[in-house]
Amino acid sequence: MKNIFTFLLPFILLPGLLSAQNLSGTVHDNKGNSLDGVSLYLSHNGKAPVLKIADKGIFFYSGLNSGQYQLTVSLVGYQTLVRNIILPKDTLMLILSPLIKQLSEVTIAGNKPLIERKIDRVVFNVENSITASGGTAWDALNKAPGVQTTFDGAIKANGKGAVIYLDDKLIRLSGEDLSAYLRNLPSDNIAKIEIIANPTSRYDAQGGAVINIISKKSKAQGLNIIVNGAFTQSAHGSYTSAASFNYRKDKLNVYGSYGYSYRDKEHNETEYIIFESPQSYSYWDNNKIGERKGRASSYKFGLDYDLTDKQVVGFLINGTNSTNTRINNVQTDIYNNHQLNIDSLLKTANNTGGNTDQLSYNLNYKAKLDTVGQTFNIDLDFTPYRNNGNQVVHSLSFLSNGSPASAPYSISTFSKQKIDIWSGKADYTYAFNKKWSVETGVKYSSIVTHNGFNFFNNNTGSPQLDGNKSDQFEYNETTSAAYASVNGTLGKWSVEAGLRGEYTRTKGYSVTLDSLNRNSYFRLFPTLFLTYAISKDHELNLNYSYRINRPEYWRLNPFKYYTSPYTYLEGNPSLQPAFIQSAEVGYTYQQQYNFTLFYRQTNGYFSNITVQDNTDKIFYDTQRNLDKSLETGFYLSVPVTPFSWWEINNFVQGSYRQEKSGYLQGNYDYHTLGLYVNTNNAFTLNKASGLKAEIGAWYSSPTIQGIYKLDRTFDVSAGIRKTLLNRQGTIRLAVNDIFNGNPYRINVSYLNQHNGFHEYNDTRNIALSFSYKIGRNKIADSRKRTSASEDEKRRTQ
Repeated sequence: MKNIFTFLLPFILLPGLLSAQNLSGTVHDNKGNSLDGVSLYLSHNGKAPVLKIADKGIFFYSGLNSGQYQLTVSLVGYQTLVRNIILPKDTLMLILSPLIKQLSEVTIAGNKPLIERKIDRVVFNVENSITASGGTAWDALNKAPGVQTTFDGAIKANGKGAVIYLDDKLIRLSGEDLSAYLRNLPSDNIAKIEIIANPTSRYDAQGGAVINIISKKSKAQGLNIIVNGAFTQSAHGSYTSAASFNYRKDKLNVYGSYGYSYRDKEHNETEYIIFESPQSYSYWDNNKIGERKGRASSYKFGLDYDLTDKQVVGFLINGTNSTNTRINNVQTDIYNNHQLNIDSLLKTANNTGGNTDQLSYNLNYKAKLDTVGQTFNIDLDFTPYRNNGNQVVHSLSFLSNGSPASAPYSISTFSKQKIDIWSGKADYTYAFNKKWSVETGVKYSSIVTHNGFNFFNNNTGSPQLDGNKSDQFEYNETTSAAYASVNGTLGKWSVEAGLRGEYTRTKGYSVTLDSLNRNSYFRLFPTLFLTYAISKDHELNLNYSYRINRPEYWRLNPFKYYTSPYTYLEGNPSLQPAFIQSAEVGYTYQQQYNFTLFYRQTNGYFSNITVQDNTDKIFYDTQRNLDKSLETGFYLSVPVTPFSWWEINNFVQGSYRQEKSGYLQGNYDYHTLGLYVNTNNAFTLNKASGLKAEIGAWYSSPTIQGIYKLDRTFDVSAGIRKTLLNRQGTIRLAVNDIFNGNPYRINVSYLNQHNGFHEYNDTRNIALSFSYKIGRNKIADSRKRTSASEDEKRRTQ
């Protein structure tokens, strides 16, 4: 860490040599509610005005010269305010009054940009994306700038492992369970995706980044309904349909949605394994042809009620129900002793099915205790998750002449998962003045899981329970947390410093193995964010964080899940959490262009690992803690508007990555240069008729993950959108992964471990979608309700 701060110190001290005037303040309505999205235009000496958009009612100008300025403040539905200001003058409290003389409603005009860059997050407006619409939440994540998904179901943001929130509520799933959940959520019900690369102390310390999926929710008075449907054609056809409603009247806001989807996707894979020992050499060539089918329903119902002008209570239910089947036919050609002809072959049918039910109940209360910024809120959550699965594996082996090589291998398995998650938290914010405030909070969560697995041997013709290969695994985890953070401004500096403490206890027990593993630990997780405004166009920022990555419960289950006579998967109950240190220093120009240098170190990094037994020719997947992962590099964000009808958003990440660890009987030290590029081009072809087009592309260079070496992936997608039916309807046509560049290619070559696979997930497709709005698309002449809309959406877990 000493080297990190030695590197960053010049960037901290250099700006202190410069000086200029600042102007900051808040914008409220006449009832003391903060106003979001207010436009402020500051002009001086006849020069073009400088535009700022108030975020949560707060604005800040820096690098100003002394003298007289004119500040114009405007927001739809409110009277425009004009103030003459003489600097130096640090803080303003601005109050906007509703329009007294106006029609009963004001039409909302204009669209949000596709990508917005705010102080602490990047916002990807899914509802304005042509290629992200008509699919699933998983598809939309892959279109978001800086977001990548990996072959094992993990999600990364700016190269860091990310946790997923839905409407500010943490989704406590991971890996394949999380990807399945997101594939069952229609993207047409999503308004935007927030990418928070550097979460503050108010968020759980778990994960390196936070991705928050925000559902659509109308701000208009009265009843509003949106219906949409989409059809996607890849190797097979899939479709989604969804409807959402929002009713807002005075103090009451009721909203909900329902979505139904049917997916039919190819999932093909080729794999090779080289079993080599001093006595023998065997090359196994696996070819799998698979198909995944699934039906899913997702639903949401919520209610917000304003007890007073400053108190709101809310209730929310989210749920999904899905049924999935996988049909896999695998042929394994076996070549022995470097022969060119097949020595034997193995044919395996591996078919799985199951259903999943997940519900999430939330009760919340929020109070604004004064007009300065003192708030208090409580969230209580309960999430039951149920999953039932079944599997049938039948394998036949043959010699090269077609005669049977051994007796058939036939098994069936049945699994049950029951997970109950309870959590409660309370947060309190106190503002000392207009510049400084403190936030503190506590949280408690409990996770109780029960996993049943029954293994049946079918070789005798009737299923026989094999008690040695069946298991009951129980895993419990509790976490108690408290945090405090302070933020404010001091001259040209903006500061936010926080400290979070978490105490975690875990217990895992395998009934069959009679294996009990307990673990407990307490850690402090500091965060620091510094911003220095050199001038109105130039800004430096620095941040540091220390976070944790806890292993998911399925990684801890020690039992073996067989997929063929020679392959299985198992967890590791001794797996320990990983700890991540991250430091960044960045420069921002005109609040749009950003260049950031970063350094990350992960100690105790854990990963999926494949292991070959070259003597018995067994191949299995397991979990291991590895020693260390280092990554350093840069981010570059460059938005460009060549013409008024053409908007380009570019994101580039370059990095140097090193992974080193002892493993098996050796040590590895891998390192690589990496490049990730994401660009999106939005075209307004005809503004009057609502005709727009979009072309997006991303590229990820070869990289490393533990002992895995991953090949490059890329995606090019395009689409066109047209509004119709008096702008109440929208039709979209998109072509995704045009060049089929998004399969996973992974290789292992370490000691006597030589294997690899190529996975194709049927991502190239054509999608046609249509949506229609019923009801008002106008804002009525009423008080601004941030408590029941924007502020409530910002409630953090």
